[in-house]
Amino acid sequence: MPRNEPTEVTGEWDGGRSAKRRKAVRYAVPVAVAGVAAATIGLVPAFAGSGSPDLPKISAQDLIAKIAKSDVQQLSGTVQVTTDLGLPSLPGGAGVGGFGGGQGGGEKGAGGAASPQSKLTELASGTHTLRVAVDGPEKQRVSLVGTSADYTLIHNGTDVWAYDSGSNSAVHHTAPRDAHRGPQRGAPEGLPKGLQGATPQELAKQALTAAGDTTSVTVGDTAKVAGRDAYQLVIKPKQAASTVGSIRVAVDAANGVPLKFTLTPKSGGPAAIDVGYTRVDFARPAADSFAFTPPKGAKVVNGDQAAQRAARQHGKDLKDGKGATEHKGPKDFGGFDVLGKGWTSIATLKGAGGPAGKDQLAKGDAGKFLDSLGTKVTGGFGSGHVFSTRLVNALVTDDGTVYVGAVDKQALIAAADAAKK
Repeated sequence: MPRNEPTEVTGEWDGGRSAKRRKAVRYAVPVAVAGVAAATIGLVPAFAGSGSPDLPKISAQDLIAKIAKSDVQQLSGTVQVTTDLGLPSLPGGAGVGGFGGGQGGGEKGAGGAASPQSKLTELASGTHTLRVAVDGPEKQRVSLVGTSADYTLIHNGTDVWAYDSGSNSAVHHTAPRDAHRGPQRGAPEGLPKGLQGATPQELAKQALTAAGDTTSVTVGDTAKVAGRDAYQLVIKPKQAASTVGSIRVAVDAANGVPLKFTLTPKSGGPAAIDVGYTRVDFARPAADSFAFTPPKGAKVVNGDQAAQRAARQHGKDLKDGKGATEHKGPKDFGGFDVLGKGWTSIATLKGAGGPAGKDQLAKGDAGKFLDSLGTKVTGGFGSGHVFSTRLVNALVTDDGTVYVGAVDKQALIAAADAAKK
């Protein structure tokens, strides 16, 4: 089992459930999750094995409880995010997860190059470095460090700034004072969910929340992460059709903070998702870490006004009959149903063509294009193409229905066959 694995992840964003506790690790697993995990996850009565460092033994149930009780309120550090899903390359060498923005884009959305949404796809592939600082639910900073330019998000009270040094442009949003009390537990408005989720804390929470009787949880060898002694929680699917081999969460032995999250596909090879700290300090960051003044000459966009303009335009489009499919129900185009449970859940998206559009994807140039990207399959549902990554597979039938999940090809075909019965 891996030991001394340096990794980085964006920091812990603190969010308190109550003024008394003020749990500042915003992504800490809730106590309720620990209770559910103990009751429903296939907890194996195993204890931490030997490793480096030598730590007291701990059970999986107690380690989950330790994560839930973590009460860290401040930290700063460096996080490394590595994603290797095996996404295909597009013409010109750009990966599916690549970022094509930067200098252009105007003010569409909320500020062109500095818009938080314009940066999220960067984390979908490759290795990226994040620098983070957290001081309670009201102050957070995360910077995506690039080779030629940096991108920074700062939340300080009611101010949320996004700044892109490459284009020297900034976007300002206003967050309500009580944002940290909302359902996202400290996620202020204006911060992109994609960057919020790129932390060992959030990834661990999602894994444990989703776990049930389809999951085995044990404790592996101990490890060193960012110079900290850590236990390793090992999460494995029991369902054979899952493409996930295992998830390993390194947990700080002293304070229960998840320091590293590693997801390895069943097919083997390098981790598909590897997120962890390479440096972490639990002291209070300097106050000026959360101060921001736009540099001279920077283009500054009022993100609140830009969002209002976008909302008005969207309303006008709907009134004119444009983009109406975005608001259809879950059984219409633009919505999806979920089949199965646990690690083998499959999302389905109905095709737009209906009977009149049947087999359109298999014809002409469209069919040839799909043949070049995917694998042709047939079954009781008819025919279609399977598109594969190292973790997620998708079946697109010739009538345009999509089945996607972290499952193998046969599971997708079985789901499509069952839907036709």
